Amino acid sequence: MKAQVEQLKMCIGGNWVNREAKIDVYNPQNNELIASVPSASKDDMLEAIKMAEEGVKIAANMPVHERASILYRAASLLEERKEEFAKTIAEEGSKTIREATGEVQRTIETLTISAEETRRINGETLAFDQRPGSENRVGYYYRFPIGLIAAITPFNDPLNLVAHKIGPAIASGNAIIIKPASVTPLSALKLAGLLEEAGLPRKVLSVVTGKGSEVGDVLTQHEAVQMVSFTGGYETGKQISAKAGVKKLGMELGSNSPVIVLKDADLSKAVDSTVSGSFSAAGQNCIGVQRVYVEQEIYEVFQQQFVDKSKKFIVGDKLSEQTDMGPLITEGEAKRVESWVKEAIDKGAKLLCGGNRNGAFYEPTVLANLPNNCTLAREEVFGPVVILYEVDTLDDAINRSNDVDYGLQAGIFTQNIEHAFRAIHNIKVGGIIVNDSSDYRIDAMPFGGVKNSGLGREGIQYAINQMTDPKVVCFNLSN
Repeated sequence: MKAQVEQLKMCIGGNWVNREAKIDVYNPQNNELIASVPSASKDDMLEAIKMAEEGVKIAANMPVHERASILYRAASLLEERKEEFAKTIAEEGSKTIREATGEVQRTIETLTISAEETRRINGETLAFDQRPGSENRVGYYYRFPIGLIAAITPFNDPLNLVAHKIGPAIASGNAIIIKPASVTPLSALKLAGLLEEAGLPRKVLSVVTGKGSEVGDVLTQHEAVQMVSFTGGYETGKQISAKAGVKKLGMELGSNSPVIVLKDADLSKAVDSTVSGSFSAAGQNCIGVQRVYVEQEIYEVFQQQFVDKSKKFIVGDKLSEQTDMGPLITEGEAKRVESWVKEAIDKGAKLLCGGNRNGAFYEPTVLANLPNNCTLAREEVFGPVVILYEVDTLDDAINRSNDVDYGLQAGIFTQNIEHAFRAIHNIKVGGIIVNDSSDYRIDAMPFGGVKNSGLGREGIQYAINQMTDPKVVCFNLSN
């Protein structure tokens, strides 16, 4: 046990405040108390919104060069403190130190891209004289910030997913309030401190740590909020959309991602990519591989190689450079995954490897012969579990890929370009990765899904489009 638990304050419009009520933050690996943060009240959130209403005007009046400079400086400061932030991510969450270091690097890129995109928020001229009688009219449109963004972020990427809300908001001249996941609030608070150090004006950003049941509705339903940007589960997203009122919604709600492996695939590459895509971040990854459809001719050899590689995954201490996979975010989540696997086995699924839990740790688990009437077949497991299926044809694999209520990303391994394009055009997802697993993303690409996987797109340029509105300007000239 640490001699002294870190006490962090929350940021309300640039004021760093403490509260008697606390949220304790535990390392899921050993349940060690590592920090505590304020547990915000309804009044705290209302105060953050009040200050943000002033921040809206401040942010909108910041010139482009100032927005860009702040974001560039923040990226530079984060580069200097990469090890510190990586350790925070690894300690408060599920990621290994290698995965956490990768997340910090991605966050640097997210902030840098946000800085670059400040210069590309442009409009265009409009041909008003296309309408008879409008020959003397000229004009254009430009994009302006919508105002106050409410952002709710999950635990699985506690730094970069926060940056994916804050970066585009600052770049586009908006104010933003972040409500981070209660189990992983430390990275968000430290990022807010970094942005303050980089010169972000007060009142533009708040990070309010509190229980969703206490402050979530206050934030998302407030009339001063023009957009809710939410990353999390479908049921919570559905509740937010039902209550939020008339405002913009951007939602990334998870998936049950499929990957297709055809008989002409590079087998070694397919195995390596799908195993990594299944178990990185302990499977707590919205684009992680959950279903693998393998063409019949290569199924047996693929299954054997996949299971062999899965068994070699090193599970253990998150801070060790040799560790491949750490624990789930809580023991409760590990127990949930355990119960889903047990249900599947009880209904006839075959356990190929894994299936054992130790506290919050759950072994990389591979199943086959999964019946359709179990939870794992339909829902997002958000844990280190993957299901292998044998299929006869590409069309069968496509149909089965589509046979869930989610559609975020998919992958296909093939050397046949016609097969690749058939999958591209027929799998109902927001992104498809050819000759890699579903678990691939760059921070500049449009990211989001269809069906129950969400609304809108993230990725800096595309988030900025949602955080701004076009304003038309038309001149009626005398000559």
